[in-house]
Amino acid sequence: MRIVVALGGNALLRRGDHPDAAVQQENVDRVVTALAALAHDHELVITHGNGPQIGLLAMESATDPALTVPYPLDMLGAETQGMIGALLARALHNALPGRRIATLVTHTLVRADDPAFARPTKFVGQVYGQDVAKALARRRGWRMGRDGKGWRRVVPSPIPQGIVETETLHELLNGGTLVICAGGGGIPVTADRDSGALTGVEAVVDKDLTAALLAEELKADFLLILTDVPCVYTGYGTPDQRPVLDATPDELRGAGFPEGSMGPKAEAAARFVERTGGLAAIGALDAAYEIVHARSGTLVRPDLDGE
Repeated sequence: MRIVVALGGNALLRRGDHPDAAVQQENVDRVVTALAALAHDHELVITHGNGPQIGLLAMESATDPALTVPYPLDMLGAETQGMIGALLARALHNALPGRRIATLVTHTLVRADDPAFARPTKFVGQVYGQDVAKALARRRGWRMGRDGKGWRRVVPSPIPQGIVETETLHELLNGGTLVICAGGGGIPVTADRDSGALTGVEAVVDKDLTAALLAEELKADFLLILTDVPCVYTGYGTPDQRPVLDATPDELRGAGFPEGSMGPKAEAAARFVERTGGLAAIGALDAAYEIVHARSGTLVRPDLDGE
């Protein structure tokens, strides 16, 4: 099968981890161990989150005295694609000797008039206490949102409309290359209606929604969304928490998952299944092989009864 794998932010930095390079390398080695077995049997396209990394770079940029203005988010997103892509490519090269592996810096088309620009929802960076979050909002002009027991910066997250490098990706895959691409949802750009010229925008595209679009455009058979929980739960974190092991797109949407956590993953899985008739699954990183073989995770399948 051709499988698009979407790695959650926990793939490189888990909550509480120091954002050191050595920590991220250790976590990448764990990621690759989980994916290597799949790569032996299937064609893989790997994408990844970048929330902690782009937040760290944004803070560094905002406090660098050498800059008259901070770097925009699209440029910081490009930096994270290169860094994370290099870590993954090296580890995959070591785990899969002889395999062609490439990291492609990827652009994602968005609409300039997307309502998301007026309503930031995408978490980036570390978690702060309320007082620090308020101070950063005043000093940096950042919008802050509640994330669990703390606060994080929120930025616009427009809906992905297309992947600029789709044809290049097809060529790489047809040549037998394992591709890492569209990291952090891709570098968000708008295209001029007349000339097609691309312009970067101040946003971070949701990586799960980009993964669903990527899987659709690459005619993938399976969309695998890996995160830090073994499956989707209704009532997560409450006494009424229940696992969802099998669902149709309508059933998944009807559960009303939170916008800042499981919601985009559920929507991405539902979109891919609806638009392609393929399969999607959501589950824990370490269980990637078992999820694809229906022994773990939440399987999202077409509603055959509704056809």
